[in-house]
Amino acid sequence: MKTAEQMVAEARARIEEWDVARLRATPDAVVVDIRDVRERAKGHIPGSIHAPRGMLEFWWDPQSPYHREVFAGDGPFVLHCAMGWRSALAAATLKEMGFEVAHLDGGMEAWIEAGGPVETPAPKG
Repeated sequence: MKTAEQMVAEARARIEEWDVARLRATPDAVVVDIRDVRERAKGHIPGSIHAPRGMLEFWWDPQSPYHREVFAGDGPFVLHCAMGWRSALAAATLKEMGFEVAHLDGGMEAWIEAGGPVETPAPKG
């Protein structure tokens, strides 16, 4: 049996990892937030696209009835989650499907720690 930590380590060995500095220096990067809606509601990277982890492969696959055209673009695409574990696994899965993606090492926590801007949704009402 493998632990989640082992699976993340194996995924990280197979994928491209970006740090916050590289992401901030690449204005054409398409940032894809794979966190769930409750996490994203607390704040997100401005301009990021929300693609919940549970739908990611279906939204990315052009043969899927759930395909989203935004993922047919050139990228570069950089996935992120809260700490970089889920995004590493997701990036490895998309790579196995034949897509070129990277993930943000350290996720949203690294982004905030490095002083990256955070956008919060306007209150409903």
